[in-house]
Amino acid sequence: MELSGRGAMFQIVTETGGPMTLIPTLTETISRARADLRMGLPVMIGGYLAAAVETLSPERLQAMRALGQPVLAITARRAETLKARAYDGGLARVQLPGDADLRWLRALADPADDLRVPLKGPLATERGGDVTAHRAAIGLAKSAQLLPAMLMLPAPALPGLTELAAGPLLAQLAHEAAMAPVAAARLPLQSAENSRLHIFRPDDGGAEHYAIEIGAPPRDAPVLARLHSACFTGDVLGSLKCDCGPQLHAALNAMGQAGQGVLLYLNQEGRGIGLANKMRAYDLQNQGFDTVEANHRLGFEDDERDFRIGAALLKRLGFDAARLMTNNPRKVSMLEGHGIAVTERVPLITPRNRHNTGYLDTKAEKSGHLL
Repeated sequence: MELSGRGAMFQIVTETGGPMTLIPTLTETISRARADLRMGLPVMIGGYLAAAVETLSPERLQAMRALGQPVLAITARRAETLKARAYDGGLARVQLPGDADLRWLRALADPADDLRVPLKGPLATERGGDVTAHRAAIGLAKSAQLLPAMLMLPAPALPGLTELAAGPLLAQLAHEAAMAPVAAARLPLQSAENSRLHIFRPDDGGAEHYAIEIGAPPRDAPVLARLHSACFTGDVLGSLKCDCGPQLHAALNAMGQAGQGVLLYLNQEGRGIGLANKMRAYDLQNQGFDTVEANHRLGFEDDERDFRIGAALLKRLGFDAARLMTNNPRKVSMLEGHGIAVTERVPLITPRNRHNTGYLDTKAEKSGHLL
């Protein structure tokens, strides 16, 4: 094995003569950038210094303003709530007043006080010019499960900061992650003693996902399957605000009674926005907004989950057809669009209570769930 290095292209030359670079790939750099944003460190995206408002410190805000006049990039969903014009399709670039401090920025990013302090404008927004970097920055913030509000400033590359090209970043964020099996072991459950837990790790540095295989379902027949998104509040704490916990256990019990099945447990808490943002949405719901309205006020879409993960996991387990336990037609179309034949939609209806009736009605009326 030989070592050779020329600037950033440091490589190891293996015994077979092929190079193995030590510099991070685009996927690895994006994973690093997510961690930077969550720690409050800005990153460079397409010639812009980009910082997440949620984690930005007053000192770093002051340092950014010393370099020039930044703008606040927010989604069109959030802009609509703030009565700010979104000239750039799915986003708006809000101009900062001269006296804007971190408190002002966070009031625009976080809707917690929208009703208590409704007057935040008038807000002036920019129009014209290339917004690829702004769009990529918002996508990166969402993938880091931060509020989609990014402070953006044209700047030269700064030493030590993670640097990304905007176009490739956007393309990679839309790319489907590859799933690799990590470990599996027998795990007897109350609903089915003959069960096995499989752990899968995505190649994009994201959260691991799980498959609970009950019995030994044949790979040449449609498997009874459930795509279940993680819900800490419902699955673990027994929250009455949703139907997630009852659905999880009803699905496992049905598979146990059938003697076989696969439940895919996808770590996409809060419809893909993360537990912290889910709690923000719950606070908004307590103010009178429904689930979809709360997500929009936060700057997210109705549902930010990636159900391609479910199809990928079923394929990794050797299945190409499923009897899908769901009330969500979107899951059926997603699986079918990614190579899994859905031979039957198996309804999964659980009892209502006074805390989740409004939530279930919204799922039916606005998200098309068959309840």
